[in-house]
Amino acid sequence: MKTVIMAGGKGTRISQLFPDIPKPLIEIKDKDGMSRPVLERELISLRDQGFTDILLTVSYMHEKIENYLGDGSSLGINITYFVEEAPLGNAGALFKIRDWLGDEPFLLLNADAVFDVDFRRMADYHSKKGGLVTLFTHPNSHPYDSGIVIAGEDGEVIDWLAKEDARPEYYKNRVNAGLHVIDPKALDMSGIDADKIGPDYKVDLDRMILKPLCGTGKMFCYDSPEYVKDMGTPERYEQVSKDFASGVVEAKNLSHRQKAVFLDRDGTLNKYVGFLRDINELELIDGVTDAVKEINASGYLAVVVTNQPVIARGEVTVPELNEIHNKLETLLGNEGAYIDGLYYCPHHPDKGFEGEIPELKFECGCRKPKPGMLIKASEALNIDLGSSWMIGDGKNDVEAGRNAGCKTIYIGTDDSVESDFRADTLKNAVRIILDN
Repeated sequence: MKTVIMAGGKGTRISQLFPDIPKPLIEIKDKDGMSRPVLERELISLRDQGFTDILLTVSYMHEKIENYLGDGSSLGINITYFVEEAPLGNAGALFKIRDWLGDEPFLLLNADAVFDVDFRRMADYHSKKGGLVTLFTHPNSHPYDSGIVIAGEDGEVIDWLAKEDARPEYYKNRVNAGLHVIDPKALDMSGIDADKIGPDYKVDLDRMILKPLCGTGKMFCYDSPEYVKDMGTPERYEQVSKDFASGVVEAKNLSHRQKAVFLDRDGTLNKYVGFLRDINELELIDGVTDAVKEINASGYLAVVVTNQPVIARGEVTVPELNEIHNKLETLLGNEGAYIDGLYYCPHHPDKGFEGEIPELKFECGCRKPKPGMLIKASEALNIDLGSSWMIGDGKNDVEAGRNAGCKTIYIGTDDSVESDFRADTLKNAVRIILDN
């Protein structure tokens, strides 16, 4: 699969620190103290995954990039350059290199972001979905001022809201990260005439090519917790540098085994009200957002696993439950916290409820204390369960964690619950994890 990296931006905000260096050549030290330009690190990661045919679209200080990287042979890759002499928009170059792209899907990456991603997984996902475009999407700590992708249960992109667009009261923390797999047919279908592209007719990737595919069944999102961050300001550059030095950037690549903190929902994240049927009853427990933020910063994934028998009982519909979870993510996101995954069990073994859903009334393998949800998450996110933790306020939570091979923390006062550790709050539970 060919790869196009857009590396022509000026990096205006970060230039106060590096006035004579194009943004892709800004160096960052890794955990071993080795300093390399961020673009070189990304090229090495791509090479190690088998992506060796690279085209860089360059403009600002392009000579420095070309002189440093050359034809890529020193890195074991082949680099072609397209020099954008005049602004063509952030996608105009794609039409100028249409012949080079050929007819197979290609990776389109934005060098404005620092990333370390297992693109083989993303390419496989794209192939299985059979769409024209796959967007890399992830949660972040500021969804309220980020573009949000709205998707269906199967990952089909239904809508795409820019940060300035009106948005629903509650939404899933699913942010477009600027990494894509694109079938060239998507360019051909856009109706854009390559001969007209120039300073007076620029092509906007999102507005003119991708957003028109919303709701057509031809564009899907690929949700991943892997590392993608903008380093466009001095503050963000400092954070990215810390993440490289700590090893977090490389470690979050899903080719590596992940460690996770599995979290029960009711009574652990939000106040316990019995069976939560009304979205207005969902209220976060004090201190929860700070605890989740500590998980986010630690390198652990934060994954919610929750029994929701109200689905099988016919008391809450799947869309209603999704909206409840959207509220959960919105409340966390408003305070700078996020979860990397959410799994729920809709089943219930006992029959005889008015309005119940018969096909969901059976003894399943995912309802806690069984470990099915944790195992499913481990398969999707390459989680090492033996290095992970389960936190909950009930015996079933602890037993599910133990059955999955995780260490366990019980939040509560029931002396009959046997867990590895006990805590009185989620924040203290997280502190136990970080201390161990």
